[in-house]
Amino acid sequence: MVTECGIPPGGQYTYMIDTGEQHGLYFIHGHYGLEMSEGLRAPFIIQEKEQSTEYDEDILLTLEDWGQQPEGELIERLKQVSTDSLPNDYKTGLVNGINGNISQTVQFECNRRYRIRVLNIGLDQSFKVQIPGHTMHVIEADGVTTKPLRVDGLDLAPGQRYSVIVQALESDEFNYGLNVTMYADFLDPVPGLTPRYYPQVIEYRKGASMREYAQQSDDALVWPDDFTLEPRDECEMGSADRVIELNKRNYLPGMGLPYYGLGNASYASVRVPTMLSALTMGDLARDPLVYGPQSSVIVLNYMENVELVVRNGMNRSHPMHVHSRVFQVVERGPWGDAQAMGKRVVPLQVARPNNPMRRDTVVLPEFGYIKLRFKADLPGAVSIVHCHTEHLAQGMAVVLVEAPRVLQQNARVPQALLDNCRALGFPISGNGAGNQGYDLTGLPPAIAL
Repeated sequence: MVTECGIPPGGQYTYMIDTGEQHGLYFIHGHYGLEMSEGLRAPFIIQEKEQSTEYDEDILLTLEDWGQQPEGELIERLKQVSTDSLPNDYKTGLVNGINGNISQTVQFECNRRYRIRVLNIGLDQSFKVQIPGHTMHVIEADGVTTKPLRVDGLDLAPGQRYSVIVQALESDEFNYGLNVTMYADFLDPVPGLTPRYYPQVIEYRKGASMREYAQQSDDALVWPDDFTLEPRDECEMGSADRVIELNKRNYLPGMGLPYYGLGNASYASVRVPTMLSALTMGDLARDPLVYGPQSSVIVLNYMENVELVVRNGMNRSHPMHVHSRVFQVVERGPWGDAQAMGKRVVPLQVARPNNPMRRDTVVLPEFGYIKLRFKADLPGAVSIVHCHTEHLAQGMAVVLVEAPRVLQQNARVPQALLDNCRALGFPISGNGAGNQGYDLTGLPPAIAL
């Protein structure tokens, strides 16, 4: 209930996407409850108008976790078990939609250059990808073209995407491994559960022997990092006109799963999509109160330079995603008492001021913080900022409403969107409850954090 009510059963809706100057790897997915984790997700590639990097062939590698039961049932089941006795059928890794235990073959020809697009479209598992014996050069992250960076492998949290260039070898004497590892970064290693290994094959010649390599420690390898990656199109670090502090908070009820949030309340859907409230509430649309406390709205002024400081004093990292735009990753550091919990202290890192990395999904480390900057140059945008795991369904989100008066002057809402709201029984105007002014009668109480 951020920009629409959703598509009613048996209904339809046509999404018109103006890609503008965007290009790269994205994915389309549902945002109601946990439906994304049950298959409502797909890769989305926007090709460059003019190819900026030379390569001979494009290869797509989608990675996802898949439960043996609906995600809601799985969560209920996990309430009853401890982390050291999680069921062995907890999650399976899928590679291009197929059980990762079924080895797939990727065909390579000698001396050709391959662009491999890798994305993690799963819910809560991270993935690592390596091709021993080959070099990878990252050329894109989350739709942002980067200066080539040589790496030994990729590490992808949910929602993250990379493109790499891989140069095929000169000889077809051997075939090679395409090693995929799925792991839960919120658990210590549990034999048979996490990590899980899904070896695939780079095939140069059918029947050739596999070239074996000794296992190396991850610490000895080079992985892409937001403070070593650099956008190809340079942009200086913006100053901050406004600093918004978001602290990851919990509310633990007596029974059931915890509620999460980034502000004073756990995010929850309201009765009127936030975009429609911004359109129909006139001058009051500039007041976050009219959207309802559970909508966790922050109103931005047009063209102000915004810094989001997101803090996490808990022992689980979170892939934080911002809709509608990319942001600059300007700083990462420690927060909370990691040592007391026996955890690694996050080192302080500050981005290069002349060209910090830009992307749309960044990992908020356990017992750490991140600082993100962007210019509010999308007047009328209504964008959710959220953890890209099941924590979104538990309320770990805020909504940015950008220059709502500009939205009121320029926006045209498709009739089909309004029809879908009516078909689902939701109002199409008014505050978060569908009423006028500050009358929020009809909304359930917000979960205060």
